[in-house]
Amino acid sequence: MAKNNLLRLENLCVSYGGIRAVKGINLTVPEGEIVTLIGANGAGKSTILRTIAGLVKPESGKIYFKDNDITCKAPNLIVEQGITLVPEGRRVFPDLTVLENLKIGGYLRKDNLDADIEWVYTLFPRLKERSWQMAGTLSGGEQQMLAVGRALMSKPKLIMMDEPSLGLAPIIVQDIMNIIKTVNKEGVTILLVEQNANLALKIAHYGYVCETGHISTEGSGAALLEDEAVKAAYLGKARKK
Repeated sequence: MAKNNLLRLENLCVSYGGIRAVKGINLTVPEGEIVTLIGANGAGKSTILRTIAGLVKPESGKIYFKDNDITCKAPNLIVEQGITLVPEGRRVFPDLTVLENLKIGGYLRKDNLDADIEWVYTLFPRLKERSWQMAGTLSGGEQQMLAVGRALMSKPKLIMMDEPSLGLAPIIVQDIMNIIKTVNKEGVTILLVEQNANLALKIAHYGYVCETGHISTEGSGAALLEDEAVKAAYLGKARKK
């Protein structure tokens, strides 16, 4: 049975100072899946996430979430719809504790946060151990866990993650990928932008290859891992002669 598309982009175009960064992107994210966007630096991947999140206004095109037009809505209204962004660089509040950072993630909620804080601590036991520690003193991997946990506090239907493995040691990167899979199994749909194409495609149900602002290739994660052009460009594997 086909899954419903939670997110849909139709002919999305975004320009910065007269330069078109995103050129007519069409993309769907089915409910309950992990979808990844891979590509080189400057390909437009982060711009796509920031536009969905309401931080950048598109030049043209439409963004639909649960079949509702959310194009150009304010960022706080996007969060209320059920979409959160874990930005590149994690962006935790360094002078606040782990617990305070998590509470900020639920700032739009009117209900009690305690049960969801405990749920985040179940997903990330290290955060519970450090709940009263200043976020700025955490390791890079722990800050990434906190950024994901903070995003979960708004009870999102869709989490967008921008380069979650950036700057992390290889063993921590694998931990982060496992966390993404766990969060997805908890029922959260994920749109992942990741330069580590190999790891991203291994956990993704579906992937899009972004080149200079447009989608050049798409397919299941498994199919893209075996695609010769993708291997040559992004997986560090030359084509067989």
